[in-house]
Amino acid sequence: MSDEILWYANRATGAVCLVLFTVVVLLGIAVRLRARIPGLPRFGTVSLHRTLSLSATAFLVLHIAAAVVDDYVDISLVDTFIPFVSDYQPLWLGLGTVALDLMLGVLITSLLRARVGHRTWRAVHWLAYASWPFALVHGIGIGTDNGTAWMLWLTVACVAAVLAAFALRAAHAVRDSRRTPATLLRTAEGARP
Repeated sequence: MSDEILWYANRATGAVCLVLFTVVVLLGIAVRLRARIPGLPRFGTVSLHRTLSLSATAFLVLHIAAAVVDDYVDISLVDTFIPFVSDYQPLWLGLGTVALDLMLGVLITSLLRARVGHRTWRAVHWLAYASWPFALVHGIGIGTDNGTAWMLWLTVACVAAVLAAFALRAAHAVRDSRRTPATLLRTAEGARP
């Protein structure tokens, strides 16, 4: 495979990862808020979140493989797992490595969810929220398409969507914290037929 093909593959999979992981974060927030996506039952949102998480991970593996195999820059397999040790763009590549390491924790505990327990899984799953901005800044710092209008708008759209979802999530958390047991009881009684 030529270096040019690997370079385009690396760029394309990086952009696809940005979009897919953004959608995964949005779906994760929707699952937490118990929101329904029109046309899907509630469990469909959870299923879509899991399926897109695995798809995003597959694109991430392709992104990393293209970067490691490409001879244009010297990125080793060690550089992909240990942050900030690369000779090539150590800060920007290191941020991507941090994002990968956090996502590996989420992936492993998700696959072992029944064994590690819900509380542990949930605690580790919060790392997904941390990995997204690390990956975003990695892409902004090291991405070769950052000077293009399409990448700028794609990045702005992803950031705006995630910020809006976090704001909605925070608003729900504040609202839920204000509910007293008496309020919850009245709400539950009012919902009964």
